[in-house]
Amino acid sequence: MDPVLIDLPMQLVSERLILRCPRPGDGPVANEAERESIQDLRPWMPWARADKSVAESEAWCRRAHARYLLREELHLFIFERDVLGREGSLIGGIGLHHIDWALRSFEIGYWRRRGFGGRGHATEAVHALVRFAFDQLAARRVEIRTDDANRLSWRLAERAGFTLEALLRGDSLSPTGEVRSTRVYARVRGIEEPMALPNAAAAAA
Repeated sequence: MDPVLIDLPMQLVSERLILRCPRPGDGPVANEAERESIQDLRPWMPWARADKSVAESEAWCRRAHARYLLREELHLFIFERDVLGREGSLIGGIGLHHIDWALRSFEIGYWRRRGFGGRGHATEAVHALVRFAFDQLAARRVEIRTDDANRLSWRLAERAGFTLEALLRGDSLSPTGEVRSTRVYARVRGIEEPMALPNAAAAAA
């Protein structure tokens, strides 16, 4: 099946959050969130640049929207959900990357805006995306890969029930050019996740 024919929602809703696909017009708010968080993001995220313009952020949002429609990558912004169920502050980003639709394998990436730590938002967003991947996309495998030095990130993976499968020693360079090691975490159908229900697999086929 051509992945572009797979029907996907443009947003997910959890108890406190709205996870929504980037769309045209999101550039200014995305740029503001990244600029506020640059010191936290720069050691880990190659795309985190202090000199990124609003126009560059807007172009990224439009490309991310297009990639979502093509089912190439599923980027989502994380918004707080207000008491009326509307979008509040943009507090980070999350998504499914390195997608293999034949295997139904996905990698989760995430970042959090400065000033919103310690509230469990990132963990809640990961839980929501994991459930979406396994329950609606019939995932067989979901990974999280994180720098071994990024303790906050890999602790989140462990809180979300992922199993450490490997430490890839000296496998790549950090955004600052230092040799880094990567932790590979995963949840796998039939191990951390129960076997798929027949109707769920059929719906995602």
